[in-house]
Amino acid sequence: MSDPKVIIAQRAAQFFEDGDVVNLGIGIPEMAGNYLPENVHIIIQSENGILLMGPAAEPGQENVDYSNAGGAYVTILPGASFFGSDLSFGLIRGGHVNKTLLGALQVDEQGSLASHIIPGKMVPGMGGAMDLVSGAKCVIVTTTHTAKGNAPKILHKCTLPLTAYKRVNWIVTELAVIEVTKEGLVLREVQSESSVEEVVSKTEAKLIIPKDIKTF
Repeated sequence: MSDPKVIIAQRAAQFFEDGDVVNLGIGIPEMAGNYLPENVHIIIQSENGILLMGPAAEPGQENVDYSNAGGAYVTILPGASFFGSDLSFGLIRGGHVNKTLLGALQVDEQGSLASHIIPGKMVPGMGGAMDLVSGAKCVIVTTTHTAKGNAPKILHKCTLPLTAYKRVNWIVTELAVIEVTKEGLVLREVQSESSVEEVVSKTEAKLIIPKDIKTF
């Protein structure tokens, strides 16, 4: 199997539609911006106050005035605008972000998300994730299917402190695409080198298995 992170980023990018305002979290979500479908142009918003943010800056081409919410140097696209965090979070909380992609430590059957506390490690907090998952129209979690030691990350119920309660719409891993519905987690797609059996064996949560599962 290819690099799991690349597989996840490539599949997650297929959710983007032309004209979407999108917020991309650090890591795999950022990578998804490199795999846009043909003729799809998105507007990337960074919660520190950028609209129409471009790709990461090439080494030696960094502009210290352009950085994303994670502090990494980025580029900007023609027509970009800059504003304060108050307006930025006004956009997020006002429902003007079409899709947000973010990572996760745990996701559960109800679509609840734990993403900001790593046991035994010092972390700065949830950042803008709590606002993004509450304000975005569609929340897509991009994560490896299991943690270190093959511990499941898709659980019956999250055991870590929640970033959001019942806000996740889709889960994309290197093995599967799972939709969060009122009835539960529905396995919609399986990666071409995996199988339904493998996905089920590595998922603690109960999965609804439809007859028409696609591959990606």
